[in-house]
Amino acid sequence: MDAVILVATILAIVGAVNWGLAGLFGLDLVAAVTGSKFGETNTISKVIYGLVGLSGLVVLGELAGLI
Repeated sequence: MDAVILVATILAIVGAVNWGLAGLFGLDLVAAVTGSKFGETNTISKVIYGLVGLSGLVVLGELAGLI
């Protein structure tokens, strides 16, 4: 379970950095990596965003002592 928490934490941090860059500079790293423009999604970006969101919930559960 420790590996899952570690991966979830890394993905949550990557997501937070992506949101920070989007808010401060209008740069969406996920869109850039997947060949989309800011705000556009494709199948790959939807999977990435989904994993980041799920990771946030896992980390939240870990912090709250639920996991």
